[in-house]
Amino acid sequence: MSNTRKAMNGGKWITIATAISTVFQFAQVAVLARLLAPADFGVVSVSNLIIAFFGVFANLGFSNSIIYKQESDRRVLSTLYWLNLAVGVLLFAIIYISTPPIVAFYEEPRLGRVVRLASFYFLIVYFGQLYLFLLEKELRFKSVAIIDIIGSVVSTGVTLSLAFNQYQELSLIIGSLVGQAVRSALQVALGRPFFRPMLAFSLHDAKEHLRFGIYNMGDGFLGFIQSNSDNIFIGGLLGVEKLGFYTMAYQLAIFPVIKLNPIILQVAYPILAKMKDSAADLKKSYLKILDFISYCNLPLLAGLFITAETVVPLFYGPGWEETIQLIRIFVFVSVFFSLSHPLFTLAFTKGKPNLLFYLNLATLLVKIPLVYVGGRYFGVTGVAYAFLITTFLNMLANFAIVHYLVGSFLGVFLQNIAKPVLFCGLMIGVVTLYKVTVGHEGWLNAGAEIALGGAVYLALTLAYKLPFSEIKAYRQAL
Repeated sequence: MSNTRKAMNGGKWITIATAISTVFQFAQVAVLARLLAPADFGVVSVSNLIIAFFGVFANLGFSNSIIYKQESDRRVLSTLYWLNLAVGVLLFAIIYISTPPIVAFYEEPRLGRVVRLASFYFLIVYFGQLYLFLLEKELRFKSVAIIDIIGSVVSTGVTLSLAFNQYQELSLIIGSLVGQAVRSALQVALGRPFFRPMLAFSLHDAKEHLRFGIYNMGDGFLGFIQSNSDNIFIGGLLGVEKLGFYTMAYQLAIFPVIKLNPIILQVAYPILAKMKDSAADLKKSYLKILDFISYCNLPLLAGLFITAETVVPLFYGPGWEETIQLIRIFVFVSVFFSLSHPLFTLAFTKGKPNLLFYLNLATLLVKIPLVYVGGRYFGVTGVAYAFLITTFLNMLANFAIVHYLVGSFLGVFLQNIAKPVLFCGLMIGVVTLYKVTVGHEGWLNAGAEIALGGAVYLALTLAYKLPFSEIKAYRQAL
């Protein structure tokens, strides 16, 4: 099977998995928003923040280095496997012991049991993670999809069962841990044909992976601070309730990006890694990725922008109206972020993770003062606008790095993105006209707005971008 066919087949399976997990996640959030208070979500957000921070030091970039180097040496892989497990145990112990100062900083007693329980994540995830990397390297995306589907179903089921039984914020943590345990077990079971660990440990044999991972870990650390400085500021100074509003708005607005982009990039990276020596092919593929991301993400984000005041009361229930304005700001954050995302794949393909490190360092130096000033004088909304400005500047720097890696591309990109931007503008205009003349409250109007906006964008796309003949060809290829 050719790489193109493998990519299309892999994209099909990852799309199926993403669609299923998205349905379950939306159902989970819709139910929990009515069972839990904003402060409960804020407590879980702080816990997730801490786990994500320590997770930066545990990964070491092995996923990217294994795919980039097409590693298959059993001794090297065994070293990476045991090293990951050892680091996981160490991080579990550090988080568990340092819970008291974390609770004292946020002045939230409930954080104690939440953080201690969440720390068990590091005792679970690394048993199967290296097997997942190998499945991706071998383009076994059907297996990756099955693992994700089963994990999502189990996690959602456990979370909702516990929430209905008054476990409050603990339901989210326990459900996530059970889902990850299932994923890890399946990763080991399906990945064992490609790797069986041996009793071998040699940092010298794995030095190239470790060297590759240093910049990746540094980039991850700076990326974490850069991406979460707003959450740290809000949780520490404005309280967990404000953090709950902020988190829910951000998650809804960023949802299309974190669900759709990985479908493309997860499949694209192993393919691009095989053509890393051809700048022309890389530029062509990068532009195709940007084009596809634009046509998928922009209509969803534009639709969320124009329907937010209709959807939020129906989806989250009463008491979440404060998120509407934040959602509209984060829509633009998501647009800029989605267009920046493919650089990560390109940089790793070219073996240049150091560029991501420098990009995040520069972005961090800009974002922290903006977040401080915005939050100090304008509260949560000010922090959101600071995030928006920083993301826009990051995108501009991102494009400059792409130009350095593959040459001039901006002219073609602007020509490609002009159509989806215009289509989204027309879609927003039509939906706005409906809201003004008919109304926007209730499920009927919500359904009509979504259907009307989707029909406008789809009709324009079929007429001017992707005719039925091409769709039929793609379907036959799958």
